[in-house]
Amino acid sequence: MTGALIAIRPEPGLSATLAAAHAMGLPIQGEPLFAIRPVAWDVPDPAGFDGLLIGSANAIRHFGPARADWTGKPVYAVGDATAQAARDAGFSVAVTGEGYLQGVVDRLAGEDHAFLRVTGAEHVPMRPPAGISIATRVAYENVSLPVSDALAACLSRGATVLLHSAVAARHLASECDRLGLPRERIALAALGPRIAEAAGQGWAARHVAQRPREADLLALARDMCH
Repeated sequence: MTGALIAIRPEPGLSATLAAAHAMGLPIQGEPLFAIRPVAWDVPDPAGFDGLLIGSANAIRHFGPARADWTGKPVYAVGDATAQAARDAGFSVAVTGEGYLQGVVDRLAGEDHAFLRVTGAEHVPMRPPAGISIATRVAYENVSLPVSDALAACLSRGATVLLHSAVAARHLASECDRLGLPRERIALAALGPRIAEAAGQGWAARHVAQRPREADLLALARDMCH
């Protein structure tokens, strides 16, 4: 691994990543390069939907006061952490995916469902199979934060950065270019191929977790240590 191991995801995910890394014995530091902020959204009548498609725990956290009207609808969650956040908020979980929301709807091919997808301002378009309809509403946004002087100094000495999203990959690349930080001294450990590609070229290394799960991303970082 090149230099320090750094996580840049927003809170509360950052603290969860740091705790999981420490539990694995990985030395890690973190600085959020994003803040998650709710946005006003038009909440439809739940009577017209069979369930909720949820691709991030942030959608549950920032659902807003109408959330209580929807707890009777099952959640189809992107992964384990999102599913647990839904359960903690009083929802039942019908399906838990493997890290990609598209995979969740693909598993329902041949069935008829009407879903409400609650998501962030930047999200991957869905391709629903025949018989499945998806209405999308944006409930939160990622607000980019500048790299601090301390983090810039750490990156300039060489580091490995964990990337949990494509927006994080693009923002890191933009900040490195803005500050003149050498990409060739920075290695990237990405949660998925699309995230790694979003970072662009010129890095010391770009590696992708075996599966799009936190545990696999940290296992990748551990391997990069050696």
